Amino acid sequence: MEILGNNASKKKYMIEDNASFSIRKWNENDRPREKLLVKGKNSLSDSELIAILIGSGNKEESAVALSKRILASVDNQINALGKLSVKQLMNFKGIGEAKAISIVAGLELGRRRKEESVSIIPKINSSIDVFHIMNPIIGDLEHEEFWVLFLNNANKVLQKKQISIGGKTGTLVDPRIVFRSALEFNATAIILTHNHPSGALVPSESDKVLTQKLKQAGLSLDIKLLDHLIITEKDYFSFADQAIL
Repeated sequence: MEILGNNASKKKYMIEDNASFSIRKWNENDRPREKLLVKGKNSLSDSELIAILIGSGNKEESAVALSKRILASVDNQINALGKLSVKQLMNFKGIGEAKAISIVAGLELGRRRKEESVSIIPKINSSIDVFHIMNPIIGDLEHEEFWVLFLNNANKVLQKKQISIGGKTGTLVDPRIVFRSALEFNATAIILTHNHPSGALVPSESDKVLTQKLKQAGLSLDIKLLDHLIITEKDYFSFADQAIL
């Protein structure tokens, strides 16, 4: 009887110990959800915010400890975390498909918020203005995308449009789509932009050929090509600034 009682107590203790890793069992001051409500969202660390997204950890780790480990794997860089796929996140013990999807969705919302927060620049004065518009959209992508800014006579941006999506090393661009859109938006000038996932800022030979092809096509329609920017996560290359347009 005594031995059975001890075993039962031990089993009960182990269950409670595992359950203590649930956010609901933490001290109130340590609970990310409650901390957000009481102290505000700015009081939470990155790992605590991610802990809210995943809700719970595993048998060995709390949600915050698990979140810290996930962040450590990407050198505590939120941008790098945002590039992980659902499959990659599921490699962490305690992260199933649902939790991985929650993390991906949460970080994608943050990226879109950043994109929306870019103020509309009424007039393009230099290449840096273009970079500020397009960097939040294509700067940290893992694949190439080609976008065009359509401008009026005052260099005001009438519209920005994705023309094509490619892989890690390139994307195909149809000049007819570019200038059909230019005519649709009644644009008198365009600025080309695309990203290099590799981080390299040197234009490829195909980049140069495409730029000249679109420049010549625009001349016949009286639509001027003002610039072509290659954009990376932290920097850019301007054909116009380098006088190779």
